[in-house]
Amino acid sequence: GSTTSGVLTEWRASDTRAGVNLLNDLSEETASRIADAMRQFTSGDQQRGDLLIASIHWGSNWGYEIQREQIMFAHRLIEEGIAIVHGHSSHHVRALEVFKNRLILYGCGDFLTDYEGISGYERFRGDLALMYLVDVDPQSGQLVSARLVPMHMRRFRLERASASDAKWLCNLLNELGKPFATQTRFSEDNSLMLEWR
Repeated sequence: GSTTSGVLTEWRASDTRAGVNLLNDLSEETASRIADAMRQFTSGDQQRGDLLIASIHWGSNWGYEIQREQIMFAHRLIEEGIAIVHGHSSHHVRALEVFKNRLILYGCGDFLTDYEGISGYERFRGDLALMYLVDVDPQSGQLVSARLVPMHMRRFRLERASASDAKWLCNLLNELGKPFATQTRFSEDNSLMLEWR
């Protein structure tokens, strides 16, 4: 986790205490160190086709801005061989990027949450979630396809989002994806297909 998401330094794990694998910073050096540790951890057990996924609790809870240091950190992880960077902390979806044909999810949003009903953040549509159904080449780690299935949360229950909600998410992701050359295409079944250049 990263302190950018509100993770406290007191939560850091140590040799004698369970806790969070807290990142000191989001520098490229830290990204290289983390990727190296992940490779070493799996080196004896990794099977053909196994992929490394970095899941990072980072960034603010609300808002669409992605800090430059997060982008550089994610890029470095990809350059170090990580197949997918799975970012989470925001209570709503954020932009996606395909960097060197590998997927970066800067903020997946909540799938189920106890934040339902918190006022003041309605414009972010935290009641909408996405299922990320990704197909990754097991040899190269490169993204083959990504289908995003919009869901609606209500009373700790998920159901498929309406066409209008799915289109709202499609438009949002297209706007957020402009700096990353990604967009989504709305499908008749209300799912969204990720497209990238």
